[in-house]
Amino acid sequence: MGFDLQELQQAVAAHGRVSRVVIAALRGSSPREVGAAMLVWDSGQSGTIGGGALEYEAAAAARRQAETPVVSTHALGPDLGQCCGGAVTLLCETFTAADLAPLQGEIFARPVSATADLLEPLALRRLLARGRSQGQRPAPQLIEGWMVEPMHQPQTDLWIWGAGHVGRALVDVLSPLPDLAITWVDTAPERFPENTPADLRKLPAADPVLLLRHAPEKAQHLILTYSHELDLALCNGLLSQGFSFAGLIGSATKWARFRSRLAALGHSPIEINRITCPIGDPALGKHPQMIAVGVAADLLARDAMKDANKERRA
Repeated sequence: MGFDLQELQQAVAAHGRVSRVVIAALRGSSPREVGAAMLVWDSGQSGTIGGGALEYEAAAAARRQAETPVVSTHALGPDLGQCCGGAVTLLCETFTAADLAPLQGEIFARPVSATADLLEPLALRRLLARGRSQGQRPAPQLIEGWMVEPMHQPQTDLWIWGAGHVGRALVDVLSPLPDLAITWVDTAPERFPENTPADLRKLPAADPVLLLRHAPEKAQHLILTYSHELDLALCNGLLSQGFSFAGLIGSATKWARFRSRLAALGHSPIEINRITCPIGDPALGKHPQMIAVGVAADLLARDAMKDANKERRA
């Protein structure tokens, strides 16, 4: 989660003046977390801050707003008739192409309150210094009239091997998730659909196995090509170079055969067990979208567990 400059640039290019509404702070229960944002323009909007009434009122206010940033606090129960019971502070800012041109770097910190000091407050300087010294990006937050947000950067490299029915369903389900940088591989350009998300990288290759060396060591992989031999070669290559997660589509029979053949190629049982097969949740069914939903849930659960473990160690 962070300030998605690319998404905002695309919206401004398409619609001109665009307002961005972000949850800057909250107390109690809220439909979304701090940092959740939506973009609003005269004829539409994208993204969500959650909560039907909150979002409706915020979008209407954004379309009426002048150029100056507006910080407003809303009690979800008394003000909007929502059941959450918390209070949400929203920041609404308007952007044009000229506003976006100078933005760069890893952190976007700016004064957003009329009473904010134009010099960075001490608490903000300490937060940024601590983040630099520890190699961590600060969480989105409002500090003494200044809004600080990390620039959005996908945190997880996901390589999808295969552009068949299941591969396409996976891309449909996973591509909207903001923390995934997806690379999609198949054997020829015509294997891919015509229209794909703009920020997705498509790599056609006659021999996809040769692309393995370009995948980051901590990348996640989903293997679901049209060829069992190619699936096996990809599994063999991944076991030889390392990965964060690898999932293979297939039945128990297919996996038993693969285990035997991977062992014959010199991989130990412990290494082979690092590959997950089958992927998804078999209880959901075998329809491509059902498989995709199960895989997405599994990946999100794994990432959430990693984040929880990091917080406990911090």
